[in-house]
Amino acid sequence: MDSFGSAQRRDGGSAKESPRTARGARTRAALVAAARTVFERDGYLDARLADITTEAKVAAGSFYTYFTSKEEIFAAVLESVQEEMVHPQVRRMIPSDAPLAVIEASNRAYLTGYRRNAKLMRLMEQVSAVDDGVRVLRRARGRAFAERNAQSIKDLQARGIADPEVDAFLAATALSAMVSRMAYGAFVVGDPWGMEDLVACLTRLWANALRIT
Repeated sequence: MDSFGSAQRRDGGSAKESPRTARGARTRAALVAAARTVFERDGYLDARLADITTEAKVAAGSFYTYFTSKEEIFAAVLESVQEEMVHPQVRRMIPSDAPLAVIEASNRAYLTGYRRNAKLMRLMEQVSAVDDGVRVLRRARGRAFAERNAQSIKDLQARGIADPEVDAFLAATALSAMVSRMAYGAFVVGDPWGMEDLVACLTRLWANALRIT
């Protein structure tokens, strides 16, 4: 599956290649960090490339050395948080492989990452409604999240712990969407759910849906 950073331009051209030098990597990283600041401050539609290069303290022409468009650098900003949001290192966080402990740790890690990146998640939701390119990126992110969880469900089914009749990917898609929407409600919309209540409830719903005792 393509990552956010490998998205193609709308005109069919390929995205820029990664920098070949340490200096180039630093400049690209500065542009991505600056873009996140500008996007979160001004919104996607009002963000200007000139503001991004000013924030990054680089020459205006340098932008096109690393990116072809505003859409492409927005994809790079999303990619910068992809690993944290989609693939948290849960196994390193807990000393147990007990199913409920892993599910709880996974939900907590996702919710914590979502809360930390709430402004960016809000922006992605808004932009995906009006921009087809960003919608594709959002869908890819959701699929990556569901695929990770589907593998976990398959592992539980193989161990005889989860309902073997459940379609792993479909169940993962539905349960992942539930967690994502609850995170959006709590950390973007402002629904009055505390972190511990969210983690406990979502973990129980996961366990009930998969018939894990």
